[in-house]
Amino acid sequence: METIKEAQNFLIEEFEELTDWEEKYSKIIKYGKELPEMPEGTHVEKNKIDGCQSQLWIYAELKDDKIYLYADSDALIVKGLVALLIKVYSGHSPDEILSNPPEFLSKIGVASHLSPTRQNGLSSMLKQIQLYAVAFKTLLSKANK
Repeated sequence: METIKEAQNFLIEEFEELTDWEEKYSKIIKYGKELPEMPEGTHVEKNKIDGCQSQLWIYAELKDDKIYLYADSDALIVKGLVALLIKVYSGHSPDEILSNPPEFLSKIGVASHLSPTRQNGLSSMLKQIQLYAVAFKTLLSKANK
């Protein structure tokens, strides 16, 4: 499995090849369409993310000390944005997630091309992923004592 840095660099290179924002939005939406289904029973209120103008759910589970992320949204661009975050962060340890900020987002220019409400939603997605990482890190440290 690639590292978080490698995943971010892959996305940066992939988006650098695209010349305009129509192409970039199409690529983001394509990632959203390829997002695997969320596990059964996880489209519940406690997994719903506030601060997003569309409906968004993020679910995380810990397997073998790694966090696996799943998400869904009723908006194509939101689903695509969360798919990018999942590509970068899913399958990594809490420490890896917490020590690798999403630098790729600014390098591919996503934040500057989103409406303020979409930017707020993106911030909410990141915050939720980091909260999962903190929670699972705490759980792991208690289990290892």
